[in-house]
Amino acid sequence: MKDNKEEKVASISTENIYVLNGRVPLKKAIPFGLQHVLAMFVSNLAPVLIVCGAAIVRGTGEHLTSAEITQLLQCAMFVAGIGTCMQLYPIWKIGSKLPIVMGVSFTFLGSLLVICTNPQLGYEGMIGAVILGGIFEGLVGLSAKYWKRFLTPVVSACVVIAIGLSLLSVGMDSWGGGNGVSDFGAWYHLLVGAFTLIVCLVSRYLLKGVYKNLNILVGLIFGYLLSIIFTVANIAPMVDFSGISKTISEVGIFSIPKLVFFTSHTPVFDLGAFFTIAIVFLVSAAETTGATTAVCTGALGRDIKMEELQGSLAVDGFSSAVSGCFGCIPLTSFSQNVGLVTMTKVINRFTILMGALILILASLFPPLGAFFNSLPQAVLGGCTVMMFGSIMYEGIKMLKENEFDDRTMIIVSLAFCIGVGLTQTSGNFFAAFPAVVGDIFNGNAVAGVFVISFLLSLVLPKKKKTKK
Repeated sequence: MKDNKEEKVASISTENIYVLNGRVPLKKAIPFGLQHVLAMFVSNLAPVLIVCGAAIVRGTGEHLTSAEITQLLQCAMFVAGIGTCMQLYPIWKIGSKLPIVMGVSFTFLGSLLVICTNPQLGYEGMIGAVILGGIFEGLVGLSAKYWKRFLTPVVSACVVIAIGLSLLSVGMDSWGGGNGVSDFGAWYHLLVGAFTLIVCLVSRYLLKGVYKNLNILVGLIFGYLLSIIFTVANIAPMVDFSGISKTISEVGIFSIPKLVFFTSHTPVFDLGAFFTIAIVFLVSAAETTGATTAVCTGALGRDIKMEELQGSLAVDGFSSAVSGCFGCIPLTSFSQNVGLVTMTKVINRFTILMGALILILASLFPPLGAFFNSLPQAVLGGCTVMMFGSIMYEGIKMLKENEFDDRTMIIVSLAFCIGVGLTQTSGNFFAAFPAVVGDIFNGNAVAGVFVISFLLSLVLPKKKKTKK
């Protein structure tokens, strides 16, 4: 008998937001889908701003223009929407049919910056590496049945916990006003973030039925309104609408995302750049494996299926290649939305499709994207701290399913001590190695936890079962 969370339901009902393949009224699906978009919007654009702002044009040493970066932000929304659609409604074996939202990945920042700031490679070399790396991960995903047995439950649990741990600082940085801002920790950031979190919690308990799971959206709206009041009353500069007018002047009201092949930045395919980024795609595959597993265990209450893992990783890779074709950087399954799904249990594919279509729509109307981008970081921080914690909670539940013996203790202890410890050292632990090694492990706890737990699970002997 099928789990009632996943069976096909012919009748239209709001309650079907808790059913994977249920039919939900459009007027109800849109706000729940919008909640997913708002939860990931700024994080989807931030890596593009960081990487493309630093990138140089190959052979010239010049940086990308402001208009070009604005168009790349537009492309980031477009490819995230396309990637999410592929996850929800697969093409051949590419897609998992699971409630997973795709977005631009922070995991690749270090390696991408190494490539795009190299005068011999530049932005064009980076895009070529993204396209080749995406195809590589896609093929790795499609062959998952050959290597999945090596990815033991304890490894998956460690990766999910590491994802949650790695996001905790992201949530708190946002609450403080955003990483690197001059007024970080100002009273108004802390107040707005706390207010937003309280509204989210109160809404979850006061709203009835399915509407309680709109608590994140309610928190975002009220937090945004308070930020606008602070700005208009000259209490604190929380909201900046100048980006909307700037976007209109540079890109226009309506614009279709352009393939990079039809611009002056034709991709350059360099073998060295590919190898630099290939290992990061494997780390991204580990993150996606953990995130997809967390969706299955946390929202669907079952183990992940082989075809779901294959499809999820295939989208992770091939959608990154598509992103490269639009001049953008790699995609991955967004952990923010994994936390949202596991916390609210809203798993309906059609509902999340509405979020993907909103992203695509925002990409066609750049000012709409600029409006979403005006959401203050403190508001997002207040909404996301509990979501990120829920990912770690799901990982702990997964770990609980393992036998707690010496082998498990050694794997978990060393994986977190080394993997997380590397991100907290005072200097560059891998100073004697090529820079790319430090870029991968020094700033990414998931990478270290995955590699250590994976290697230990392979080499440590399993406890022999004694015959009764």
